[in-house]
Amino acid sequence: MKQIDCKNVTLGYEGRTVCEGISFSVESGDYLCIVGDNGSGKSTLMKALLRLKAPDKGEICLLGGVTQSDIGYLPQRNDAQRDFPATVAEVVRSGCVGRKKFRLFIGRTEREAVSKNMRCMRISELAKRPFSELSGGQQQRVLLARALCAAEKILLLDEPVSGLDPTAAEEMYGAISHLNRDHGTTIIMITHDLSAVSRYATKVLSMSDTPDFYESADEYCRLHGLSRKEEDGADA
Repeated sequence: MKQIDCKNVTLGYEGRTVCEGISFSVESGDYLCIVGDNGSGKSTLMKALLRLKAPDKGEICLLGGVTQSDIGYLPQRNDAQRDFPATVAEVVRSGCVGRKKFRLFIGRTEREAVSKNMRCMRISELAKRPFSELSGGQQQRVLLARALCAAEKILLLDEPVSGLDPTAAEEMYGAISHLNRDHGTTIIMITHDLSAVSRYATKVLSMSDTPDFYESADEYCRLHGLSRKEEDGADA
C-alpha cells in the first residue's frame, strides 16, 4: 500500500534551487535509502517530508490513511542531544508529547508505548540512567525509541550511525532492520554508507545522478557495481 507519493518536487532557499523534479513513492514496509553528495538536497527533502518546508513546485501526498502524526524522525546526532539532562525513561517518554493532545499527563496507552519501545530497543535496563552518561550507540537507541513513541508507521532517519564506532553502527543498523523486518515499520534513511544500502535497502533514491535515480536497491547495486549483500537476520 502506497504511503507517500512525491510528485515532481522542486526545493530551494531564497530563490536558489537545491533539487528539482524529484519523483518517488514509498509503500508500506519499504526500506528506502536516500543517497547523494553533500549539497544535493537530501536533508532539504527530509524537511519537506516532515512538512517543515513547502516545495517550490510539485507536491508531497500522504496516502493510505497515513497522517503527519504517523511519521517519526531521528535527526543527526549533535552535542545538545548528547548532553541532554534527563534519564533514559524521560527522554523516551518525551516522544509521547504529541499523543497527549490536551491532557496534562501521559496515560496508560502512552506508558505502554514507552515500555514496548524500550523493550524493542533493548534499553529497558537503562531506564533510570542519565542519558548523558550513555555511549553513542546507546543514546541512538534511546532516541530511536523516542521517535517510535511519536509515530510507529514511518521513520525518517538522517544518517543515524554518523559518529558511531563500527560496533555501535552495526548494532544500530540491526535495530533499524528489526523494526522494518519484524514490525513492518517503513524506513526512509539518508546515508552515505553504500554497504548499508547493499545490505538493507529495498529501494534507493540517488540525488547525485542525472537525472535523479529512483529504483529498486537491486537495480541500483547492479548499476553501481555493488555486491548485493543478504541480511544475516540478526535481531535488534
